Amino acid sequence: MATDARVRDLVAKGDLRGAAAEAIRGLGPEVLRYLRATLRDEADAADAFSHFAEGLWRGLPAFRGECTLRTWALRLAVNAAANVRNAAWRRRVRRFRTGEASAIADEIRASSVARADREARGLETLRRALSMQDQSLLALRVDQGLSWEEIAEVFSGTGRPARAATIRKRFERLKARLTQMARDQRLVE
Repeated sequence: MATDARVRDLVAKGDLRGAAAEAIRGLGPEVLRYLRATLRDEADAADAFSHFAEGLWRGLPAFRGECTLRTWALRLAVNAAANVRNAAWRRRVRRFRTGEASAIADEIRASSVARADREARGLETLRRALSMQDQSLLALRVDQGLSWEEIAEVFSGTGRPARAATIRKRFERLKARLTQMARDQRLVE
């Protein structure tokens, strides 16, 4: 992993500022994709990315290298997403509804485009119905393409060690549950 090696080299040379900048540049796009997939809101993803970048910048000197830099960075991203999602102000603020604009757009679109849009919204609704941890699992495996071992490393950072076999089984149950939810909402036949 080129980014990992460059960052470790910069840390070894004592250039923590350069190491942090290199890590954010090298891993940032992947982390941002994860945050967008998990949070499903561009403003929330931007907030979480800022938290991630600050956490990486501050935490890099303490990074022990027990896992890859990528895994550690995604662990920081999972925590940043959870912090943004659980922020107290979110529970007190009413979000603006965007349904009115979507309804007008649906009337204008051709029937095939409107159907694809409804299906995408339906899938989005399914994804939002999942717990934060299940959304993270789905994003890490499907959107980020991480191996079971890498996902176990990411989830092990939450306090309890996770095993790859357990993560894989949980993902299988999650897929079955999503399939059933999609059938119930008539998104699939």
